[in-house]
Amino acid sequence: MSTNVNHDALAQDFVKFAVEAGVLRFGEFKTKAGRLSPYFFNAGLFDDGAKLGRLAEFYARRLLAAQQQGLEFDMLFGPAYKGITLAAAVSVELARMGRNVPFVYNRKEAKDHGEGGVLVGAKVAGRVLIIDDVISAGTSVRESIAMIKAAGGTPHAVTIALDRQEKASDGVNDAPWSAVQFVENELGLRIASIATLTDLLQYLQSNADPALSSHFARVAAYRERYGVS
Repeated sequence: MSTNVNHDALAQDFVKFAVEAGVLRFGEFKTKAGRLSPYFFNAGLFDDGAKLGRLAEFYARRLLAAQQQGLEFDMLFGPAYKGITLAAAVSVELARMGRNVPFVYNRKEAKDHGEGGVLVGAKVAGRVLIIDDVISAGTSVRESIAMIKAAGGTPHAVTIALDRQEKASDGVNDAPWSAVQFVENELGLRIASIATLTDLLQYLQSNADPALSSHFARVAAYRERYGVS
């Protein structure tokens, strides 16, 4: 079950922050599925200390709220590459908020000297929460699950910044479910997203700035065509 309340204040604050930081942009962008999307979320543009620190705060607040709704975790796992920075930053922020948890991440290639292996950081144990920016096809999550299980941990949940809430696609055919729904229903992991496409639409619809509210119709049309309930 996804852990996110539509239109909640945290989600709206996050969308506002992402837009102002230039991470969430509007225009015409080609997705991996070959669709022309009227918006694009590029977490790689959280590229300085202030933005990364604020992003980590949003993740941590969402996770602490989700924990009150029953989402438990014992450590964080950051899949290479974006997940490495996210796991470290969110671990620091959670500790600052009073919830100190270990984190681990993977290398793309196994190290054959020193401690060796593909995992770096704390020993994998207990319920592991995977942290990433978005879930596009679920491939990264499946790879993370395999590494976590091989190391003796239990893949338990995933946290992402933005749930696009759109149908998964192989580039030819659209599935009736989203990549997030696949991870939840087929892989059995809970999802905690900071915000969703629904939250983005709410932000645009209620925005007093005409330059932003003008994007509502195109984003809504995209949701109508490719979105999932």
